[in-house]
Amino acid sequence: MDLPVAFEEKYRELLGEEADAFFTALAAEPAKAFRINPLKANTSLTDTKAEAPIPWSRYGYYGDVYGHSVDHTDGLVYSQEPSAQLVGELAAPKPGQKVLDLAAAPGGKSTHLASFMQQSGLLVSNEINKKRAGILSENMERFGVANSLVTNHDATSLAKKFPEYFDVIVLDAPCSGEGMFRKDPDAMQYWSADYPAENAARQKEILTDTVKMLKPGGTLVYSTCTFAPEEDEQVVAWLLDNYPEFSIDSVEKAAGVDDGRPEWADGNPELKKTVRLFPQHVAGEGHFMAKLHKAGSPDTATAKVPKLARTNLTAEQRDLWAQFAQENLVEPLDQTLYAFGDQLYALPTDTPDLKGLQVLRAGLHLGTFKKKRFEPSLALALALHPGAFQQTYAMSIDEWKQYVHGDTFMIENGSTKPNGWYVLTMAGNGVGFGKLVNGQMKNFYPKGLRFIAREPQTVEGV
Repeated sequence: MDLPVAFEEKYRELLGEEADAFFTALAAEPAKAFRINPLKANTSLTDTKAEAPIPWSRYGYYGDVYGHSVDHTDGLVYSQEPSAQLVGELAAPKPGQKVLDLAAAPGGKSTHLASFMQQSGLLVSNEINKKRAGILSENMERFGVANSLVTNHDATSLAKKFPEYFDVIVLDAPCSGEGMFRKDPDAMQYWSADYPAENAARQKEILTDTVKMLKPGGTLVYSTCTFAPEEDEQVVAWLLDNYPEFSIDSVEKAAGVDDGRPEWADGNPELKKTVRLFPQHVAGEGHFMAKLHKAGSPDTATAKVPKLARTNLTAEQRDLWAQFAQENLVEPLDQTLYAFGDQLYALPTDTPDLKGLQVLRAGLHLGTFKKKRFEPSLALALALHPGAFQQTYAMSIDEWKQYVHGDTFMIENGSTKPNGWYVLTMAGNGVGFGKLVNGQMKNFYPKGLRFIAREPQTVEGV
């Protein structure tokens, strides 16, 4: 790897005797890993091999994910670099809390946060770049997250909407990306000796808005994927100096996970409580993290509670959904229903008024209103456990291959089964909807997701 000369000189000076091991690690192949989705009905792997658990991630394993596998198609696995999985672990939100992932794309952190929340509470997954926000929305759908708003705003706009609102905020800040050099060599093209300082200035601007959105008593997890002290310890030192209500929480550190370096900032010994992951010490990329606590109690928050969103369905839309729910769901959904044109969503509990928000996904996408009928979405099949539906059909592997390719197929004894909507499953998890018509299963797998499947390989479950 041809590292920038100024980068190599900088880290030889900072790391001293350890510099050679650091540069050797940067030249090695990056470790691949994934998380298992605990929101699924069946969490046993079908065709993904888990090589070893990641010491700092309760859902994480080393191993590679094939994008057209059964496990990936139904959202059971999410590919995420090992070190990055510590961010969600430090935040570890509780069900029922209000949580913000401020720079959420492509979705690794948000899906991890959702794993802890267990579909309860409100997760605002925000991304300032609209194209990346679209990718984030797609990944939240595949993971089956039902309690998230995917928004497209800058931090300043969100701070005006959500003053002292969130219990937990995660800011994986835009950074110089030094920790990703071996995984993404293109990141080196943007690097210069001044680049970390430029990013640090932007990080402080974002944090100025971020702290306004955190409740007293709340948790802020600040992280970067860079080694640069200017963006790491020095930014946290700046935060402590300018916002005395914040302190650094001590966190348990797995073997190989390092303390922060106070000597790389202002010498404040509290900075040892921050977290560094170096590739010469752990099987992962370079990351920095700090878990911070805001003094006070949520009861002392001075901001007004936002008014809640209300349903906007027409009488016809209510009737069409009610008919579908009665015929296909075991129990009705106890959530506020909201329509964006002909698209129907079930909003998370306590969703604020959506006026003034750029929302790409508002909770659980239930489906589409067609002329005199309602057509369910892929998201509904992925988010609810199969037991929530009145009619399910467990596909064989050959039928699954036909389904993801977009084909219709005849089912065994199909003429004896009632016509109508079915949630199609593989290995106990929903994959999508089909509609049975006289023994033939009509295919409703989205056209943009269809592919030619290879023969899955059964692996030993975890």
